[in-house]
Amino acid sequence: MDGTLSIRPFAEADRGPVKALWLGCGLVVPYNDPDADIDLAAGRENSDILLGILPDGRVAATAMVGHDGHRGWLYYVAVDPAYRDTGFGRIMVRAGEDWLRARSIRKAQLLIRETNTAVRAFYERIGWSESPRTVMERWL
Repeated sequence: MDGTLSIRPFAEADRGPVKALWLGCGLVVPYNDPDADIDLAAGRENSDILLGILPDGRVAATAMVGHDGHRGWLYYVAVDPAYRDTGFGRIMVRAGEDWLRARSIRKAQLLIRETNTAVRAFYERIGWSESPRTVMERWL
């Protein structure tokens, strides 16, 4: 906790504010349904959505976290644009890393759209590095 931001898991009453934050941060794309992503991740054994809460109770940041038993993943790391450059992004990433450590997951990964250079620079500043891999997909 930072004194201005507390971390807690997602609750159903947070759905609207979380979706609004994700939309406002440009994280929702046509092939990602935020409601389906929330339903698949929130409060599960291997995943959850962590919220950064301001003292007045508003959702200012999120990080969806999960693992497959081997690798951990961060998704939907978002900070309300009004609170950028406050350290909230770093707090949320660390909260996700701590969530994974508590489950004995030793490696965390995330995906960044190639065009999102500002976000790439953010992760580099907080100690993440590129891991050249080929990611393959198949829509089911």
